[in-house]
Amino acid sequence: MKNIISRPVLPFLSMIVLLGSLTTQCKQKSPEKPKPVNETDIVIPEGFSLQVVAEDLGNLRHMTVSKNGDIYVNRSKLKDDKAIVLLKDNDQDGKIDESRQFSDLPGTGVLIKNGYLYTSSNSGVYRYKLNEKEEIIDIDNPENIVEGLADMGRDNAKPFVLDENENLYITIGSWNDSCREEGTGNGIMPCTILDSAGGIWQFKADKLNQSFADGKRYATGVKNAVAIDWNEKTNSLFAAVHGRGAFHDFYPEHYTAKHSAELPAETLYELHVGDDAGWPYIYYDQFENKKMLAPEYGGDGKKTAGENAIDPIMAFPAHLAPNDLLFYTGEMFPEKYRNGAFIAFHGQSPELKKGYLVAFVPFKDGKPNGNWEIFADNFSGIDLANPSGPIQHRPCGLAQGPNGELYVSEDLKGTVYKITY
Repeated sequence: MKNIISRPVLPFLSMIVLLGSLTTQCKQKSPEKPKPVNETDIVIPEGFSLQVVAEDLGNLRHMTVSKNGDIYVNRSKLKDDKAIVLLKDNDQDGKIDESRQFSDLPGTGVLIKNGYLYTSSNSGVYRYKLNEKEEIIDIDNPENIVEGLADMGRDNAKPFVLDENENLYITIGSWNDSCREEGTGNGIMPCTILDSAGGIWQFKADKLNQSFADGKRYATGVKNAVAIDWNEKTNSLFAAVHGRGAFHDFYPEHYTAKHSAELPAETLYELHVGDDAGWPYIYYDQFENKKMLAPEYGGDGKKTAGENAIDPIMAFPAHLAPNDLLFYTGEMFPEKYRNGAFIAFHGQSPELKKGYLVAFVPFKDGKPNGNWEIFADNFSGIDLANPSGPIQHRPCGLAQGPNGELYVSEDLKGTVYKITY
């Protein structure tokens, strides 16, 4: 009986060992592929593909991509005691081979321009010299460009852009949502915050050790423009702006909770020197398509105002929170996307019951051409009309790759996505 059993057992055990060895060899030899995203998760237009490039990177903000495909991402909070992460695909096979971390100054902005990597903390901007391959030469010693910008702990991101004449434009957002006297419904008149915040300031990108006093206020009445970009076609600055918060808390006689959920619009502006977008004295009502007098300054939801304030070139639903803006100049995507604007929205709209998405605004001759549309949806991972769990991802940063691919960062799980066509 023992002999009958032993004959099949030994070959069977040998087969298990052999299969285990083959499995181990396959695991060792199979290259790691970029992680595909389930089509039931993030929704993108037909013909596009989306891959996860990296994840678990921390509180990611804005990104920039070098000509050789290196991805630099800034963080709003330190991870492993570092603020900036560099992702490298050395053999150009679509997967990250190497990552590095550097800088101890967390922030938002990061941009490669004119041989430098520029990056921002919450109070200034600095830069690293790059070599011909757009790699940092001295990673431990950045040059200080601007310091001493207002940082009051709220809406303190310092996104920035550069034009073609070495001018640097920096958002300084307001920490006071409506320039209201603390504990009251009264607006500060005049709003003294506008002297140092609530606008975009211009500095020189090639001048070291500037202070706030060295800059000039380029545009005012801009509550908090985290999403800004320089449009090379129009040679002008564009900004998508966070709107103010609740109305009905101090003004229930004029505004309901529904008003607060659906007003005011998030707005997109083309800004030129001296422009005033009107904050805090006015807000934009996207249903009336009018600039309205803010209640802190005598408004009742019906009074129009802002004769001297510029009009937005497009309005979006309230509370979507635009966090990055990118004009697409690549050739990979279809013609309709050329020179149009992608916007990463970091919040959600109670009106639409949608949010945490990347939108697209078509442009023609430097102006919006038609309605905005949702380009990439459902980063949240849940039905926002009937939420059943926590938000999974919140888009925050956008960058264009050297081949025209679009990168998206998000700040909940620290994920970087790549969208190709």
